[in-house]
Amino acid sequence: MRTADLVAALKAAAEPTRLRILLLLAGGELNVKDLTLILGQSQPRISRHLKLLCEAGLIERFRDGSWVYFHISDRQPGGRLALRLVSDVDPAEASVRRDRERAEALKREREATAQAFFEQHAADWDRIRTLHVAENDVEAAMRRAIGDGPFGLFVDLGTGTGRTLELFADRFTRGLGLDVNQAMLNYAQANLKSKGCLNAQVRHGDIYSLSLADRQADVVVMHQVLHFLSDPALAIREAARVLAPGGKLLIIDFAPHDLEFLRSREAHERLGFPHEQVAGWLKDAGLVPKSTEDLKPKDGDSEEILTVTIWLAERPAAQASVARIGAPAEEVREGAG
Repeated sequence: MRTADLVAALKAAAEPTRLRILLLLAGGELNVKDLTLILGQSQPRISRHLKLLCEAGLIERFRDGSWVYFHISDRQPGGRLALRLVSDVDPAEASVRRDRERAEALKREREATAQAFFEQHAADWDRIRTLHVAENDVEAAMRRAIGDGPFGLFVDLGTGTGRTLELFADRFTRGLGLDVNQAMLNYAQANLKSKGCLNAQVRHGDIYSLSLADRQADVVVMHQVLHFLSDPALAIREAARVLAPGGKLLIIDFAPHDLEFLRSREAHERLGFPHEQVAGWLKDAGLVPKSTEDLKPKDGDSEEILTVTIWLAERPAAQASVARIGAPAEEVREGAG
């Protein structure tokens, strides 16, 4: 950084509320409403602080529908400086601990809303997934992208009804579907049994802390999962951690759209993702983006039919693992269920 830029950045950070904001954003992306609730300050005041931090290059902003999110990017000099500054703050300090607890409570509340939606709609989940371009087109594109295999361990994160395991059952030796919602798992288990998918099983699992050791999976799939998550980048990093060298990560989700009603009606956290945003998350997780494909609505389709994007990334064959903080590489923790 130039001297002038460094001085401006340090001045911007040298204010109690702005330092609290940096501490919170170091833990994940948040929007203005989130920060207002956590910090207990007015929206205009928080917006002013965010504007100053953005101008100083310490944080970045991106739009998601009518919402604007803020984050710290370690790909930029200002972001790296911000992370160095907050790393020296005592996490046990009362105000820091209180802000962190409020942020975690907000995240739990949102995830509970999403889980309540899944609980209510478990049996209708495959129908709900058809509210975008034709599912048979999506599934055909998924099979093309992933390749013929054969694969050893195939992991489906946010497995829902187990449909993805069923779709790829002819290409893997062992399939494992993980989901945090027990109603979904019950439905998936019955569905897979009825379809004769004896090489696949499902169990409870936290997408942010998978019960798998490093470098185990040949394929990890995240099908229509990211838009429900409060921290998609963290979920991608955890998926990358369990990928074996040469392993593939397949992400299927919506392209950016403006259907705001999906936030309240179907518990969507995000209104789609731009190509470059997901590519950046993949690179940050140590993966190499290999392909991106958009499946767009056909002429005459409803305006509410959404474009689906498929991202494929790989872990370089000679790359070291992406370690989870506090977890040894050889650890295998069994999930419940």
